[in-house]
Formats: sequence, structure tokens, C-alpha cells
Amino acid sequence: MEALTLTLLLLSAVLISSVIDQIVPKVSLPLIQIGLGLVIALLASDTITVMLDPELFLVLFIAPLLYDEAKNADKAALWTHIRPVLSLAIGLVVATALIIGFTLNLVIPSIPLFAAFALGAALGPTDAVAVTSLSKEVNIPARQKSVLKGELLLNDASGIVSFQFAIAAGVTGTFSLLNATGVFLVEFFGGLAAGVVLGLIGNLIVRKVRAIGVENTTFHVLFEVGVPFLVYLISQAIHVSGIIAVVVAGLMNVISPRMMGPSVSRMNIVSSSVWRVLSFALNGVVFVMLGTQLPNAMRRTWDDVSISNGMLITYVLGLTFLLLAIRFVWVLAMDWVHVRRGERRRFTAHDAKMALVTTLCGAKGTITLSIMFTIPMYLSYATLDHPAVRFPQRDLLIFLACGVIVCTLLLATFVVPLLAPRPARKESEKEAHDRDTACYIDILRAVIEELTARQTPENRGATRAVIRAYNDRIERIKETNDIESESDIDLRLQCLRWERERALEIIDDDAVSPVVGYRYLSRLERTERLLRHGAEQAPLQNLALRLRALLRRGLYAVIRELPGAAAPARTEELRQLQLDCANYVIALLEITVSDSAVPTEDATALLLEYQNARLALQEQRPTITTAIKVVDRAEDVRRLALRLELEQIQAMYEDERLTREGAKRMRENVNLMQLDLEDQV
Repeated sequence: MEALTLTLLLLSAVLISSVIDQIVPKVSLPLIQIGLGLVIALLASDTITVMLDPELFLVLFIAPLLYDEAKNADKAALWTHIRPVLSLAIGLVVATALIIGFTLNLVIPSIPLFAAFALGAALGPTDAVAVTSLSKEVNIPARQKSVLKGELLLNDASGIVSFQFAIAAGVTGTFSLLNATGVFLVEFFGGLAAGVVLGLIGNLIVRKVRAIGVENTTFHVLFEVGVPFLVYLISQAIHVSGIIAVVVAGLMNVISPRMMGPSVSRMNIVSSSVWRVLSFALNGVVFVMLGTQLPNAMRRTWDDVSISNGMLITYVLGLTFLLLAIRFVWVLAMDWVHVRRGERRRFTAHDAKMALVTTLCGAKGTITLSIMFTIPMYLSYATLDHPAVRFPQRDLLIFLACGVIVCTLLLATFVVPLLAPRPARKESEKEAHDRDTACYIDILRAVIEELTARQTPENRGATRAVIRAYNDRIERIKETNDIESESDIDLRLQCLRWERERALEIIDDDAVSPVVGYRYLSRLERTERLLRHGAEQAPLQNLALRLRALLRRGLYAVIRELPGAAAPARTEELRQLQLDCANYVIALLEITVSDSAVPTEDATALLLEYQNARLALQEQRPTITTAIKVVDRAEDVRRLALRLELEQIQAMYEDERLTREGAKRMRENVNLMQLDLEDQV
């Protein structure tokens, strides 16, 4: 009953914290949750106890959090900044563990070296994702934000592995650098291999289950939620790093199917919602638990007469300063190398300031506390011959870790906004509405780009229908808000140039008769003149092309009337030429859709035109059965589009491009469309 009461209190605190975060945006969410944990501990007095098996705590909290972070990581940004990310995630973690370990053992001899190394390793991982969204007033440059997010993902694994080595050395009582290095390499690369293999096995299971007709959304979502736990436990059972395996499986994200279908669309919608709730709850519960543990950990250490209270505060502040000093020196050196060698300019005071911002943003949080909770109570358990040996200074180590977490979070919340303030500007109601409208158009464009990228031969017709509906929505928004649409003349002229380019290649390869080829080029020229409305002359680079066309057209003028030239053959030849050119332009337009310099709705509108023209040239007339299939697939694509739209709305709101009211209004609109869609089904 006590466990149930504690669970309900923790979850209630997490829910209350989300409300307070909206009311008091300048205070970070982790600090609010820690404060609520303190309130629970004070109200519940001595009845609140958290006794979890260390290994259970590790797999219960860390594995799913790391898997979700890896699954949602920006792989492109991670690869772009891979060098600084690896420098911080591996090099800095090891340096922090060693420096803090030796220093702490020197200052407090009662803490053995292995225990000091364990604390240093636990303080290595950062809670960068939470910190980058701690305060709405912080303006962190894009590079620093990407590096922090990549560091968060990878240094968790390196910190946990280092911590486990330190604890293992203390429990066994022996430590060999050579053996430790060998075991580390086996665990690291074994974890990489295990993550890949288990991820592929998971994908195989999903495909086999679907092949036998199991399309139950609940089954697939529960399977995906269980993946990080299974990957972790199996990897640990074969004596490789479960944490690294979980991160690799999350980065690969091979469990979630990439095709579209009714069950897949529903599964993706449910899965994203489940993971959002799960990650928020787990992160929140750990911070609330930190708050509940602070009084007990501090009381036991505070009442310890062997260490004065003033000395305890000094230890926490000194450890925080040492931790940040190590990080600042490392980040400063890393940024200096980047500025001097990468950007080839002088290192300025502003660069040093940004290094300090990156340093303070590396606050400690969920992972550090989770690791510290896994410290065993005893190094060895009681036997007939020997009494149990308690872990030396366990309470003091947890006290120091909790103090450093609170100090770093306070610095990140209240000092970073002073170093990197966001320009303050009051926004009028009209400006907020205009900004929300622009964001809404960008959201719809992002959905169109994603749908275009996910087109397959099977769902192309259904995807075209949904894209057309999204284009219509963009046009209605523009008309309602008096937004003038940009002219698409330049893009249409570019498409004509692509057609001409492809037609000339085909003519030069003798794949089509010159008569048919230059007749088609003449048609393209007339279309181009109509688009230009005769207001401007053709570009100079087209002059030689036109002369060439005129000469060859004259050369083959007589051939048109010769009896041997069959009109049906020329018609078929022209159709094949048009089809080839249309395919060429469609391929280039699909790339252009994702080009930020071109309005997405214009590119997709042209893409739809060329795709319809291709269908007409292929002489495909949809049967009743085909039409029914297209309608069914359109429902699936529409579900996917609405899910993507919700994700874009949330991303825009988190990036503060959308106001709270605007995001709420857009979510309600999408929810209504989802309800209407399900009612139709």
C-alpha cells in the first residue's frame, strides 16, 4: 500500500509541475519538480522511503529514456557535429571522472578512490535537453544547442559504463588497467553489435507478425515500448553494455515500420503519444524522487558529527566549481580549435562567453541521480564468517551528487539567461496572429514535404490527393489573411528548361527522330513565350539553342511530307518523349519540394500537374477497384498527415515560434479532423 501511495504522489507531482511550468515559465521544470518532491517528503515525513534494486532502477528509468532520446535525435546534426560531440561525450566524461576522483579522494580520504571515481563518472552525463528548454528567456546558438543535444545522447552511455567499472572495482576489490581496458572494449563494441543485431531482429519480428495478419495497434505499440527493456536485459545477459545497445537501437529506429497503411498510421499516432507521456513521466518522477530524497540524504549526512555542516556546503560548492571549471577549460579549448581551424578567424571574447554558456548549460539531472541511486548498500553481504561490508560514505556521495545537481540547475536557470538573454520585445495581438499564421503555413508546408518524401508507387495517387488538400488549405489561409501568393512563373520556366534539357539529351542520343524532337522543343518555346508574356527577351544562353533548332527544323521540314513517315509512329514517339521529359522533371521537382527557397505549395502544385500529365500519357484509366483502393489509401495518408501536423505544431511551440493560444487552436483543429476521419471510417 505504501508503494501505491508513493507512486500516486509522484505522478500527481509530475502533473502539477506541468501546470506550474506554464504559469511560471522562468523557473525550469526540473527545479519545480524537485521542489514538489521536497513538499512530498516534508508532508509525508518518515513514511516516504524509496527502496529500489539498483539494477531495476537502471533498466526501469534509464533504458527507456535513452531509447526515446536516441530515437528522436537529429541524426544529421549529430553527424555534422560528431567531433565536438565525441570530445564532450567521451573525452570530457573520462577526464571529469579522473580529476574529480583523485581530487575528492585527496580532500576527503574517507572516500575510497573507486567511490570517488564513481561519483566523478556519475557527474559526467548532462541533462542538456532539459537545460536547453529550462528558461524561455535563453538564446543559445544553433551550434551549441546541437552539440549539447548530441552530447546528452552519447555521454550518458560513457558515464554509466565508467561508473559501472568503478563500482565493479570496489566490489571485487581488484583493478587492473589492462584488464579494465579489454573489458571496456568488449562491452563497448559488443554493445554496438548487440544494438544493431537486436534492432534488426526486432524489425524482422514486426514484419513476420504483420505477414501473418496481426495488425493490432496495441500489440505493436506495446512491443515498441518493450524494446529498450528487452535490448538492455539481453545485452546485459551476454555481458556487453546494455546502455550502449539501447542507444544504438534507438538511433537505428528499425522497430518502427516505414511503410504506410491503416494500422501503421494508427500505431504511429498512438506510439508518439505513448512515448511523449512515458518520457515526460519518467523524467518528472526521477526529479520528484530527487526532491523526496534530499531531506533524508541531507539529514543523515547533516547529522554526521564527523563532518561539519559548513564543510558539507563547502564540499558541494567546491565540487560544483571544480566540475564546471573542468568543463569550461575543455569547451574553451574545443571552441578555440573550431574557431581557429574551422572558421579561420580570431578567437574573441564573445566566443569565450559562448563557451561559458555551453559550460553552464551542461547541468546535471536525471541520469546523474539515476546512476547514484544504483550505488549498492553493501560491498559484500553477510556470511557465517564475515559481517556485511557497507558501501563507504554512500550517504555522503549521494548528498554531494544531489547538491551538485541543484547548484548546476540553479546556475543554468538563473545565470544562463543573463549571459545569453533573448531580445525582449513586446508583441502586439496582430503581430502574434501574423506570426502564428506564418508558422501555420510553414507547418502545412513541412507536412507536404514529408508526404512527398514518403511517396511510393502504391500510395502515389492517395498521397497526391492529400497533398492537393493541404495546398488548398494553404491557399485558404492566404486568402483569409490577405497574404499575397508569390508568382510561380520562375519555377514554371525552370521546369520548361529542365524539359528542354532532357529533350536535347534524347535527341543527341538519337533516341528520337529530330523531326519529333524539335517539334516538341518548338512547343516548349511557345509555352515559354506565353509565360513571359513577351515582356522580356529570352536569355542569351538560349539563343544558340534556338538557332540550332531552326536550322535542324528547316533541314527536316521536307521529311514531314514524305510518304514513308507514318503519323501514328511519330505520335507514339512524341508520347514517349513527353513521358520521358515528364519523369525527368518530376524527379527534380521532388527534390525542389524540400528547397526552402521555393514555396512548397508551388512546387507540389507543379509536381501534381506533371504527375497527372504522366498518368494521361501512360493512358491509365482507373477502374472502380483502383478508385476504391485509392480512397482507402488516402484515409491512411490523411491519418499520417494529421499526425505529422501535430508533431510540427508541438515542435514549433517548443521552439517558441508559436504562441500558446495559437498552438492550442491548431491542435484542436487537427483533433477535430482526426475525429471526423475516424467517424467516416
